[in-house]
Amino acid sequence: MSGGALGKVYQDGEIIVRQGDHGESMFVIQAGQVEVVAEREGEETLLRVAQAGELLGEMAIFEKQPRSATLRALGEAKVLTIDKKNFMRRINEDPTIAFRILETMSHRVRELSNEIVRLKAEK
Repeated sequence: MSGGALGKVYQDGEIIVRQGDHGESMFVIQAGQVEVVAEREGEETLLRVAQAGELLGEMAIFEKQPRSATLRALGEAKVLTIDKKNFMRRINEDPTIAFRILETMSHRVRELSNEIVRLKAEK
């Protein structure tokens, strides 16, 4: 699901989307790295660093909820934005894309479950 020359280049520290913003698109990292950061009570927590080829912000395609995290370029990063209409068109053209999204979301749920277990064990 890459788009070659269609992506936008973000400079180090540049915000791609901000936590709390309304979203109707997802992102594919074409090159570089993107930080996924959550803010709570003025404190930032780095959730993960996403690499080239990864999908981010896909929850906005399925839910009408504010963004749950901020995406910020770590170094120079090229990122393709895919809105819901284009996403649905691509799914019709290639249904395996839907499977890839489900795979990504399943992997993240598993990571979060493992993190919850780890944090409870530390108590």
